[in-house]
Amino acid sequence: ALAHGSPIVTPTVSTLADGLAVPTVGSNAFLVAKEYTDDVCVVQEREVALSILRLLEHEKVVVEGGGATGLAPILPGGQYHNQVQGKKVVVPLCGGNIDTTTLGRVMDRGLAADERLVRFVAEVSDRSGGIHDLTTVLKEAGASVKDVFHERAWLQSSVDRVQIKFIIETTGHNHTLEVKQALLDSGITLLVYQNDVLVGNKLQRELDTSTNTGPAEPAP
Repeated sequence: ALAHGSPIVTPTVSTLADGLAVPTVGSNAFLVAKEYTDDVCVVQEREVALSILRLLEHEKVVVEGGGATGLAPILPGGQYHNQVQGKKVVVPLCGGNIDTTTLGRVMDRGLAADERLVRFVAEVSDRSGGIHDLTTVLKEAGASVKDVFHERAWLQSSVDRVQIKFIIETTGHNHTLEVKQALLDSGITLLVYQNDVLVGNKLQRELDTSTNTGPAEPAP
């Protein structure tokens, strides 16, 4: 609308910031934005989820997605983070209309964005001790197992192999990398680790996480 010079109809998508997902900006909001806005940027869903998580953890404030979006660009890695260093910045936190079920899901997404909730798919022996060897590596690396899923039927590998999807908890980015390296050093065959797709334990490609649609991960 700002680029066009007047309110226009735009397509909407499902988003955590549902309060902002309107097809047309209100006339009053447009006039205020046109008069006082110097710049506008777009933030991703993961950044909105991380903003909600940061507010909950550090400020003990529950804010809905639309209300927390203003914080997203100034968090580390955000578009305006470097610009606001050493400055006093005011971020309006408007709206706490988020139900408990949604909040739980958003917290998980925020933890995933913060690399404190990590997913990976590994292939191990389906014989006694195969999974034990993997979980021993996780234990020694200090990772906590949250969920485990087994896949035996839709595999192209040997019948004595099993693919396992793990959801683990770590302390952050550096710990996540340490866990990955520990798994590789132990000889565990990794197929997917976070957004990396691996073949022969070497990076083949990265998952595209820039959109709000598509599969959460490829079929290994």
